[in-house]
Amino acid sequence: MDDHGTDKDQRSKGLGGLDGLVVPPFSRRGFVMTSLIAGFTLAEANAQAQVVTTDSAGLVAGEVKIPAADGPMPGYRAMPEGAGPFPLILVIEEIFGVHEYIKDVCRRLAKVGYCAVAPELYARQGDLSKMTHVKAIVRDVILKTPDAQWIADLDAASSWAIADSKADAGRIGTMGWCRGGRGAWLYAAHRRDLKAAVAWYGPLGGDRTELQPKTAGDVATDLHAPLLAIYGGADTGIPVASVEDARDRANAAGRSVELVVFPEAPHGFHADYRPSYRKDSAEQGWARALAFLKSHGVG
Repeated sequence: MDDHGTDKDQRSKGLGGLDGLVVPPFSRRGFVMTSLIAGFTLAEANAQAQVVTTDSAGLVAGEVKIPAADGPMPGYRAMPEGAGPFPLILVIEEIFGVHEYIKDVCRRLAKVGYCAVAPELYARQGDLSKMTHVKAIVRDVILKTPDAQWIADLDAASSWAIADSKADAGRIGTMGWCRGGRGAWLYAAHRRDLKAAVAWYGPLGGDRTELQPKTAGDVATDLHAPLLAIYGGADTGIPVASVEDARDRANAAGRSVELVVFPEAPHGFHADYRPSYRKDSAEQGWARALAFLKSHGVG
């Protein structure tokens, strides 16, 4: 088996340390989304004036097509100009798709030397570019996306980036926000060669289903990579105590989880296009995240 999670035996037996996660047969209809969202998500009508915009000067940045098991998967890549190899960050989106905020995050990472790749992980389940209601996104797209599917897609994005972008196979990390923060926990429990993971306010609990059999809290003791957990103390949906419990269980099991809590920050405090944005906490969290990645060999 290779180190990048693309071996067929791994796909048939399960994914990494996540027992029972078997890649399901892909939909015959293929990808519903064949390109990324232009601008911001339609599900957030209150885009704020504090939106952070990162230019692409000195970068190779734009929409890409990533070879997946059942066809080309849309995604966004940003990396410095030059030969590389560059450390690789797999960016895991929020529930709203790879829209301008996620694209800008990729450019921010590229500006400090990373190859950042954000695959559209929900492209098979629904067209997020046309969806305007959060409840519908969660019901019709998010909860119908098998964990095994998006994990395999992240593996595919990694393999593509290493081959196409000359990303460094020995320096791979991941960073995710909200539902993508949950994804960072699960991916760190899947990928054995991952160097570091950063989870921004990812939920630790939730329902267990056939498609999504484990919560992020369930896999805290199975992490293969050090994880930085960045959370808001004013997040009404994620009790800090639940994150502290996951951290303590992980560390007691010999894993490594660091927790940073910004006491006054609500959920979504890094999302600069939303009213939940808190500039100071977002900037401090970003600095902590970059330092964490570098301290664990991704940089």
